[in-house]
Amino acid sequence: MNAAQRAMERLLRRDTRYKLEAYVFVRDALAYAHRTMAVDPSAGPEEEDARHLSGQQLCEACRLYALDQFGYLARIVLASWGLKSTSDFGEVVYNLIEIKHMRKSDTDRREDFDNVYAFEEAFEPKFELLSPEEA
Repeated sequence: MNAAQRAMERLLRRDTRYKLEAYVFVRDALAYAHRTMAVDPSAGPEEEDARHLSGQQLCEACRLYALDQFGYLARIVLASWGLKSTSDFGEVVYNLIEIKHMRKSDTDRREDFDNVYAFEEAFEPKFELLSPEEA
């Protein structure tokens, strides 16, 4: 087992609120954001601002990625891993920062993840009625 795996194992023992899948999901959502959102994945270290996501942007990436991966079951799947609010995304991110699996900028704050959207609404299906002309 390498150092990164040991650090994650210690984190999971210390903070039992979230399952390993929650951490993997947040990391995957970050990669998803770099692939699909207006974030420049080719920016090098000197262009860190071009790659950096704010807490709010990462929450939106988590929402979109969850819907993409799990559809209408997204909220249930996330809850099974301990993720029940955008604040939980922040807790996971800051736990990953603590064990050096993610980085933050000088302006990032844990509170950036609080109340970004309500899970009860963010993962609900949206139906739109078409007029007879649009159908």
